[in-house]
Amino acid sequence: MAPLHVVILAAGQGKRMKSRLPKVLHRLAGRTLLEHVAAAVQKLDPATIHVVYGHGGSQVRDAQSALGVQWVEQREQLGTGHAVEQAMPGIPDEATVLVLYADVPLIAAGTLRETVTATADGSLALITTPVDDASGYGRILRDDDGCVIGIVEDKDANDDQRSIREINTGILAAGAASLRGWLGRIDNNNAQGERYLTDVIALAVSDGDGARSISPGALEEVLGVNDRSQLAKLERYYQHQQAERLMGEGVTIADPSRLDIRGEVDVGQDVSLDVNVILEGNVVIAEGVRIGPNCIIKDAEIGAGSEIHANTVIEQARVGSGCRIGPYARLRPGTDLAEEVHIGNFVEVKNTRVGRGSKANHLTYLGDSRIGKKVNVGAGTITCNYDGAEKHTTIIEDDVFVGSGVELVAPITVRAGATIGAGATVTKDIPSGVLSVNRGRQTTVENWARPTKKNKAPK
Repeated sequence: MAPLHVVILAAGQGKRMKSRLPKVLHRLAGRTLLEHVAAAVQKLDPATIHVVYGHGGSQVRDAQSALGVQWVEQREQLGTGHAVEQAMPGIPDEATVLVLYADVPLIAAGTLRETVTATADGSLALITTPVDDASGYGRILRDDDGCVIGIVEDKDANDDQRSIREINTGILAAGAASLRGWLGRIDNNNAQGERYLTDVIALAVSDGDGARSISPGALEEVLGVNDRSQLAKLERYYQHQQAERLMGEGVTIADPSRLDIRGEVDVGQDVSLDVNVILEGNVVIAEGVRIGPNCIIKDAEIGAGSEIHANTVIEQARVGSGCRIGPYARLRPGTDLAEEVHIGNFVEVKNTRVGRGSKANHLTYLGDSRIGKKVNVGAGTITCNYDGAEKHTTIIEDDVFVGSGVELVAPITVRAGATIGAGATVTKDIPSGVLSVNRGRQTTVENWARPTKKNKAPK
């Protein structure tokens, strides 16, 4: 089998986006447009991915340095044919070349695989599709037998040709040696004064290689992004597809139009997602989990049967099975909750392990802590983990009861079974099984008058 080389054209400026950001770096479902295309072609196991860049080149390269692609600069914008030609020196003659566009983000790997397969007999293969309004698109020209014989760009088409509804998507595949030869023969004799990649179709037909057309599974696969309105429409289509997938796997979604998935999500059966839930990065949600409205979960794992109540934010954290989180809770990176943990309203947890059955139900901050099993943390408790220069650890062992309004000044260890009275400021380790109380003496002042504001003289 011939090695596959992929050429992604990403040199366009995208003026209609009205942005200082290069068009291919705008995001759809949390990924850049270029990342979407690269992810699709990676499923074909290509030998090399060549990205042809121009406008904002250094910005694109720097932002997408982790893609693992071969960067190719198009210094002058002389057309799509010229752009592909810039990548050809790095492609061997025996390869198959697949050409795509970085601003067509939702192309499916299956459609691309079919396109590449269609070149096995030496044909050029291109993706075409009928549309209701073909304005602005190149039209597919066919002979009386229905065979593709060429493409005419919209600005170069006559009235009869403009009535054609079948359009060129720009995505094509061909043998490298043939494509190299055709690219060397195209000219810029057209309304734009550019070297069109589409001109290679007529050359392939005239050389007897032929051109085969492939249809996408859905029109949205081949729609490009030229402005923010088109970007928003593709975002909604993508999110609808993700919601349909999850519902097909046994997930209840209160309103599919108000769910956003911005990454890779693995969701078990009988999960319930309320409105305005956002799932980002790599998220694993086990069966039977219930997630309330307006929750954001990013790069996190939620154990079976847990409940995440409204307006909770969970990031880079693990929640065990049977937990109850929120409402209005925040689990920050490094949080690791065991089974049946309760983290309540307005509780923030960061870089902390919490043991099975422990509870912090109200208005609490737990940072850089190690908390054992069956610990009760009272309302208004905070771990004072930062001394202005370094972070320090608070250790609370099993079966500790922490009263309300307690300050635990790290580094400190509270041994198993200890009880801390409300209002304490704890600066020393507490032994196992004791009661620790640390309060100032309460004083009552009789006949005391509260200060009042003095009336100011009028100006």
